[in-house]
Amino acid sequence: MVRYVYDFQDGGRDLAGLLGGKGANLAEMALLGLPVPPGFIVTTEACRAFLATGEEPEGMSAEVSRHLSALETATGRLLGQADDPLLVSVRSGARFSMPGMMETVLDIGLNDASVLGLAKVSGSERFAWDSYRRLVQMYGSTVMGVDPALFDEAMTLLKEAREAPDDLRLDASDLAWLVGTYKSLIRDETGHDFPQSPAQQLRQAVLAVFRSWNAERARLYRRREHIPDDLGTAVTVQRMVFGNLGPDSGSGVAFTRDPATGRPGLYGDYLPNAQGEDVVSGVRDAVPLAELERLDPRSYRQLRDHAQTLERHYRDLCDIEFTIERGTLWMLQTRVGKRTAEAAFAIAAELAEEGLITADEALARVGGDGLARLMFPRFDTAATGDALAHGVPASPGAAVGAVVFDSAEAVRRAAAGEQVVLVREETTPDDLPGMVAAQAVLTGRGGKTSHAAVVARGMGKVCVCGAQDITVNAEARRFTAQAGAVVEEGTVISVDGSTGDVYAGAIPLVASATMRYLETGEHLDTTVAAVARALDHADSVRRLEVRANADTPEDAARARRFGAQGIGLCRTEHMFLGERRKLVERMILAPSDAARDHALAALLPLQRRDFTAILEAMDGLPVTIRLLDPPLHEFLPDRTDLAVRIAATKAGGGQPDAHDVELLDAVNRMHEENPMLGLRGVRLGLVVPGLVTMQVRAIAEAVVERTRAGGSPRAEIMVPLVGAAEELRLTREDVRRVLAEVGEETGMPVHCPVGTMIELPRAALTAGRIAEEAEFFSFGTNDLTQTTWGFSRDDVEAAFFSAYLDKGVFTASPFETLDREGVGRLVRIAVEEGRAARPDLQIGVCGEHGGDPESIHFFHTAGLDYVSCSPFRVPVARLEAGRAALRSTDSSDTR
Repeated sequence: MVRYVYDFQDGGRDLAGLLGGKGANLAEMALLGLPVPPGFIVTTEACRAFLATGEEPEGMSAEVSRHLSALETATGRLLGQADDPLLVSVRSGARFSMPGMMETVLDIGLNDASVLGLAKVSGSERFAWDSYRRLVQMYGSTVMGVDPALFDEAMTLLKEAREAPDDLRLDASDLAWLVGTYKSLIRDETGHDFPQSPAQQLRQAVLAVFRSWNAERARLYRRREHIPDDLGTAVTVQRMVFGNLGPDSGSGVAFTRDPATGRPGLYGDYLPNAQGEDVVSGVRDAVPLAELERLDPRSYRQLRDHAQTLERHYRDLCDIEFTIERGTLWMLQTRVGKRTAEAAFAIAAELAEEGLITADEALARVGGDGLARLMFPRFDTAATGDALAHGVPASPGAAVGAVVFDSAEAVRRAAAGEQVVLVREETTPDDLPGMVAAQAVLTGRGGKTSHAAVVARGMGKVCVCGAQDITVNAEARRFTAQAGAVVEEGTVISVDGSTGDVYAGAIPLVASATMRYLETGEHLDTTVAAVARALDHADSVRRLEVRANADTPEDAARARRFGAQGIGLCRTEHMFLGERRKLVERMILAPSDAARDHALAALLPLQRRDFTAILEAMDGLPVTIRLLDPPLHEFLPDRTDLAVRIAATKAGGGQPDAHDVELLDAVNRMHEENPMLGLRGVRLGLVVPGLVTMQVRAIAEAVVERTRAGGSPRAEIMVPLVGAAEELRLTREDVRRVLAEVGEETGMPVHCPVGTMIELPRAALTAGRIAEEAEFFSFGTNDLTQTTWGFSRDDVEAAFFSAYLDKGVFTASPFETLDREGVGRLVRIAVEEGRAARPDLQIGVCGEHGGDPESIHFFHTAGLDYVSCSPFRVPVARLEAGRAALRSTDSSDTR
């Protein structure tokens, strides 16, 4: 029989998939002997069963009742009893942290009778009514579907009537009135009364948390974080402890290290006389955790000791939620904390130095996406001037954008291509779409543990919280900064998430310290040292080589500084642009073979010079040069522009330019309905005489020139868009003939391996036959993705990809992260069949996926020899190739 409910003592962190992260970690803290209020967990299996049928799974209700009875026995109180009620919290807890995305209901068990008993036993009538109004508000919105704004409006009106700056200034009679108002709201909005039955409250709250797994904000968060939709959430039911019992009580959030920088020490926020939701929601400004040491030294010391215990046990930064109830500390949650990229590298390096984790573990805890963020530029502090405002630097980086005041406007403007900064008094989970769309988030309230800070750090968004010198007026679409400056919606501001400063206008950017290290080798700070350490270790363990896509000597030199081990793709078509376009026109328009040969001869020394410079920059390392790939018409003027120009001249009574007429005739002659599937790639070389000969001769002569200069050139020749082995055989014969001719002419034998791009499904499916003619394969995954899916990248991304992502057709664009099921299967087939025909076949990838962290892990397990990417992604690829080697197992590593 399936078991749906577990007590804390029956679990542990190894059961996170079943008990959710929150429940598993509560059980783990209980096992460590930390002060955890008792409770039990309804499993993710129960959630999945409920979501599949809409009904509680058989037996779940009886199990909940048994565990509740055990909890009542252990505490000596009954749920919702009139004199001394047991109250419980109901909280979500998925396998992977989804902060604020699902529901919580506190103070379950209160009703019109038990609130009086709670007031009597606690000695605080205000506390009892404050707890009751929280329950009615949470239950009304979470379970009964009342718009939360209606409750907020009632609270705001009451505070205005009492001239109370916050809810602490409301007395017991005010809060009792508010409970009545809230219950009336529920009745008016739903037609039902707030339930007085504690058992009904508990059952419906658990089911509401289950349903919240499929709330739109939760689904959006999962899509962004690539969390599977079929995991479900567990539900933790736990005895309530109260931080809102007076000045000797409170709630807080603590980190064992600074999640923004990684610096050691206890960091966080504390809010006296408050429940935990108050801290993360930002409804009142918390005090720094250091203030707790003055307010309650004993609890602070206990918290510090427990934090050290948890960090040593988890061997990582821990995020802790706690409550102090009249001087007694209770631990309510722990998890491995979200952190910025800067903190991730620093913490991993420090924990390795302390001997808590190995170098391999340190590498596994950082990622390529984080490294890419550290390479982003920062603001030029010399050009900043006076700040508009200053807040808590919650998530670092530099962002510029137009101010917007709500999520919908952020999404609308971002969809139109505008960069925006979302400004809110405080964010809620419903603001997630706007946070995703924005470049940065700025809030007037909250700290490093607020909702905005935690979510922004997880997404790598710039964030400044708790900017107390701004007053946000969302209705008027403006905020007022210090000295009375008014910032209207649409005004451009600059947000520095590293310092907490906010500036008017767009501040210029400078290179980051990490980028400077990659360019020069300078270690400027501890973060850079941590990055260097991670990259060095990645290089020592990775199997995949990392090459670069580079078409100029400058790009090649930069790639080499960034650690590239060669060039995996040098596109020769980029060398035909600019002033050289005229020579290509002459070749295309040539009226005879002799005229075409003359045009090609003029291009030859220019190509040779290009190749010589690139081979020099990559001396001793492989340089894979792709022969001309795009259709020739791309080097001619636009067809419509030519036609309009000629027609306009005729309409004016003039004589059209003869060259324009000749060009238009050529463009019309070469016009194709779908040129990307037309005369291009290897087909050009087979149809246009002399084109391959010119390019191969330029490569060979560049090799000879570099060799004579004392270099060690390693040119490789790649034939694009091959679909049949015979195409490659014919082209390879031409290549070998030209190489032999140059060797004979110069007295220096020239050997350049000849291979092909695998970018058509047919090439992948006939890879064994093609490998008989190829010395290497390089997957062109951009075209392979287009031809496998039947997508035209230029059209589909803007047309319907957003809808496909929303509907879950795919979780990420297949042009950004490799489609493993379809394109990936073709890659595996080609690798297996290619190596079966030629065991020493070198195989790499040179599409954009070569720099994508997730795709790199696939290429490792698929058995490729190298990945090639843009120069700026080389460090990311190096790091991820090392992490992929650590993750692989003997069974999944095919090499």
